[in-house]
Amino acid sequence: MEIAHIIETLKSDYRRFPNNQSYDLYAETVYFKDPLTEFRGLERYKQMIAFMGRWFADIDLRLHDIQGADAAIETRWTLTWTSPLPWRPRIAISGQTRLELDGAGKIVSHIDTWDCSPWAVLGRHFFPNSPA
Repeated sequence: MEIAHIIETLKSDYRRFPNNQSYDLYAETVYFKDPLTEFRGLERYKQMIAFMGRWFADIDLRLHDIQGADAAIETRWTLTWTSPLPWRPRIAISGQTRLELDGAGKIVSHIDTWDCSPWAVLGRHFFPNSPA
């Protein structure tokens, strides 16, 4: 698959996240890592996205930049959601993703880094004006 096609598909996925994602872009053994979790496997990846869609409300994954070269794609984004706590805090984190592709053009690695610590994200649930 051409990298330009993958980038266009990812742009669409970001706009409708977490719904109707293009899982065919990913290898069965895709590796995922973010500041909270790490695992391997497409089924587990699908479960994580589905969990987010069920647990969080009003999810908005805003894509700021996407660049691709050779066998890698990098994105910058902001993810915003409403947490299911009684006071319904609105949470936003920004970060970046690095996607690595195999020779067949399948995503084999998805690594997210955040511009804040996981502790800062947790703190925002209880102290909305806390710094990142």
